[in-house]
Amino acid sequence: VQLQASGGGLVQPGGSLRLSCAASRRTSSNNAMGWFRQASGKEREFVGSVSWSGQSTRYAESVEGRFTISRGYGESTMYLQMNLLKPEDTAVYYCAVARGSAVVTLAGSYQYWGQGTQVTVSS
Repeated sequence: VQLQASGGGLVQPGGSLRLSCAASRRTSSNNAMGWFRQASGKEREFVGSVSWSGQSTRYAESVEGRFTISRGYGESTMYLQMNLLKPEDTAVYYCAVARGSAVVTLAGSYQYWGQGTQVTVSS
């Protein structure tokens, strides 16, 4: 099982970044996928999730309207478009594959995790 997140970096407040997550197709084509993040000294928190079909999404209130998750129908690659970034968005971002096909917000509902990519929002 392999998950590879990429696209992180340093961006100024108000800027944008696009993260990608590529998963082994055998493990993800029928499963929902999600993004979580963990800031230094804080617990990992839910960012967003997309269903296996890519047609249903759910977001944390803190990113609603600024972040967009996309995924092709049954595809194993997921994207996180992050706009209007704020310093408080600074964290390591992780992608994960859920146990089921529907969107889920709890970390315990995910079975596979990538290693994370650092996003830093600073002027």
